[in-house]
Amino acid sequence: MPKIKSRATFQSFDDLEVGYKGNGVNGSIEIYQSQKERIKDRLHIKDLKWTDRQKEFISLALNEKTKIVFLSGPAGTSKTMLSVYCGLRLLNSKKLSDIVYVRSAVESSDARLGFLPGDADTKLHYFNLPFADKLNELLSDSEVKRLQKDERISTYPINFSRGMSWNDKCLILDECQNSTLKEVITFLTRIGHCSKIFICADPMQTDLKNGNRGAFSRLKQLFSGEDSEENGIRTFEFGEEDIVRSEILKFIIKKVNTLE
Repeated sequence: MPKIKSRATFQSFDDLEVGYKGNGVNGSIEIYQSQKERIKDRLHIKDLKWTDRQKEFISLALNEKTKIVFLSGPAGTSKTMLSVYCGLRLLNSKKLSDIVYVRSAVESSDARLGFLPGDADTKLHYFNLPFADKLNELLSDSEVKRLQKDERISTYPINFSRGMSWNDKCLILDECQNSTLKEVITFLTRIGHCSKIFICADPMQTDLKNGNRGAFSRLKQLFSGEDSEENGIRTFEFGEEDIVRSEILKFIIKKVNTLE
């Protein structure tokens, strides 16, 4: 008979998640406590005019077999927007309990801001503006406030993720071109049960010193094989033709790429 491993005390069987690990009678049933109840009131998520390529990403991201997606592309291809949108869809379908937005707190490589006033939340507010911006585009003000009140959305600098274990969450690592190999590995190894990770990057816009391209491209290549796909790790890339922010941006990106 399979062995049962209990990973937490619980008040009700509704609080539990059950998974099977192994093969046949030699496997084990793992029971662990869900960190938080699923969302009760459905969100009214605005559906934007997605391109066929963006719809392809959404389908991949929401697939139950997909656990991690390395998402790359130039500015204006809606990488962050798509990740937040998929996270909200997962909340609505009660697949996950909340969304965690993570970034490296890296300043521009060409200019320094110096010391910012205020507490930690105030200092990090400016780094988290892209997340807030996307939430405001996809939801009403009242729904964003409800998610904040219910602690369904949270933000962290990547350095604070060490020691955490994230279960039942949608994790978005944004601007990963500014994250080092050590930081991304720390982030990836926080993944727990029933979580989904989106790692977004625009490799041409790194702010790391000495022209360092960061860890994203190396890890994206590392996890691009069939064995990774079998384990639910996928890669997805947008090109210049997928830029939707504006036609002038398409022109700018094409010109800038000729400098390399």
